[in-house]
Amino acid sequence: MMWAYILKLVFLVPLVAGLAFGALWLWRKVQPGMAMGQRDRLVKLVDAIPLGATGRLAVVEFGGKHLLLSMSRGQVQLITEARPAETAADA
Repeated sequence: MMWAYILKLVFLVPLVAGLAFGALWLWRKVQPGMAMGQRDRLVKLVDAIPLGATGRLAVVEFGGKHLLLSMSRGQVQLITEARPAETAADA
């Protein structure tokens, strides 16, 4: 009786672990956007710095422009925008 339980345990635990691993692997392959390689993005985060506990100041590149954004928990505001050449000349 005890040997039957141990035999089932030896076969079923690796089977369940293999099924879980296979399901996660398949989910990653089928999930759109996760299996693809790196693609060109329209929006790129150039730099970001924290401002206090919940605020953040970020520079985002979009449409050939650098946008300076103020982000807090409840809102995002555009502060200014500039061409990338202008921001590189100022630095």
